[in-house]
Amino acid sequence: MPKYNVHEAKTQLSKLLERVAAGEEVIIAKSGVPVARLVPASPPKERPLGTEKGRVFIADDFDAPLPKDILKAFEE
Repeated sequence: MPKYNVHEAKTQLSKLLERVAAGEEVIIAKSGVPVARLVPASPPKERPLGTEKGRVFIADDFDAPLPKDILKAFEE
C-alpha cells in the first residue's frame, strides 16, 4: 500500500484518485505517521469465471524450455 505525505497528497490528488478508482488503497501520512486511508467508494466487481472462454488460447508448448540462444540473450 503506497504512502504519501500531506504535501504529496495535495499536489498529486488527481493521480491518487485514479489509483484508488483502479482498486488500490493509498495511505496519507503526517510527519511519517499514517492518518488517513483512501479506499475505493465501492468494492471492485467480481469478474465471473469463463467470460473469455474460447477467446484465449495457450500454446501446447507454453511451458517448454526456451531455446538456448534466447536464454543467452537474457543473460547478456
